[in-house]
Amino acid sequence: MPKYSYKAKDENGKLVTGLLQAADERDLHQKLQADNKYLVNAKREEEAKRLRRIKAKYLSDFCRQIGTLSASGVSLVRALNIVAQDETNKPNEKTVFENLLRQVRQGTALSDAMEDQGEAFPELLINMFRSAETAGNLDETAMRMADFYDKQFRLNTKISNSTLYPKILSGVIVVVVIFMLSYILPQFQDLFDQMEELPVPTKILFFMSDGVKNHWMILLILLAFLIPATIFICHMPSVKLQLDKLKIKLPVFGKLLMIIYTARFARTISSLYSSGIPIVQALQIGRKTIGNTYIDSQFDDAVAKVRSGGNLSDALDNIKGFTKKLTSAVRVGEETGSLDTMLNSIADSMEYESNMAVDRMVATLEPVLIVVMAIIVGFIMISVLMPIYGSYDAISNSGY
Repeated sequence: MPKYSYKAKDENGKLVTGLLQAADERDLHQKLQADNKYLVNAKREEEAKRLRRIKAKYLSDFCRQIGTLSASGVSLVRALNIVAQDETNKPNEKTVFENLLRQVRQGTALSDAMEDQGEAFPELLINMFRSAETAGNLDETAMRMADFYDKQFRLNTKISNSTLYPKILSGVIVVVVIFMLSYILPQFQDLFDQMEELPVPTKILFFMSDGVKNHWMILLILLAFLIPATIFICHMPSVKLQLDKLKIKLPVFGKLLMIIYTARFARTISSLYSSGIPIVQALQIGRKTIGNTYIDSQFDDAVAKVRSGGNLSDALDNIKGFTKKLTSAVRVGEETGSLDTMLNSIADSMEYESNMAVDRMVATLEPVLIVVMAIIVGFIMISVLMPIYGSYDAISNSGY
């Protein structure tokens, strides 16, 4: 029998939550009614766990449709029905939107229904919609968030497309090395076996070649074990924290990554603050959108400083991983009383710089990979040619 997570009101009108096993929602309603409780909404526990995070592209489409339809006077239930029936929805998105429609029909607020979908919706969007429901400007907020997630999608797509060539080049390097070690080098094996002494680079190369040729099955098993193990280790909180700290200290790439992190945070804070979210709550939400656990870990002190009455600029100034331009813009906004305007301005500026940073990262990475490939191939060629030229010298010297 499935387990339901429910929200209900007791006989005094107080909202209560809990878990209860029931055959279906009708059975759940009857069980709660027998306990003098009125069901507000419910969801199966397994359902919430299965739902995946909706990607930025679909979040943008969702927000745009809600905003456009709401501004046109369409009721929220009808708007959600239109969204849920969209043929372009994937199974995960379709399930999420149908859940929203069912819960809103039962009288649940849209933000609460979104929160009930597990990890499907980001905390940022849920809080923005909750604020909009209070202020009565859901259409405007939805359109603003549509632009927000559209920009996020464009930046993610740009990063993905820009790094495609380096990824392909890295794959080519691996394939070339494996081909040369497993096929090309064995062609010289008989020649080199006749030589009394081989140079150290050649010995190393043939040791690697023998390993690939004779123990390829063991190597594949090791790779099948090491790759998942490495991914698991890199996702451990303590290891991930150190790796994220290392990212912002890398030469060249560190500064470019700081620009991207600053752009994400600035846009999030700008959107939240402009919608009336308290700055402390905005900081708590914004820290989760940065994408760097090391920067995120420094926010506890920053939030405590702002909560105790300190300036936002001073709190952000102590966080390592942001560019100084963010702190300067926030300080000017605090001094002139136009923090929302300055946050929006710095967000636009940082987004432009983040696009330029991605271009610079790719422009730097491509020649680096080419140089790496040249060094690897060069080492192999030198290791092969050294003993050959050495044998020629020996033959020349023996003739005199």
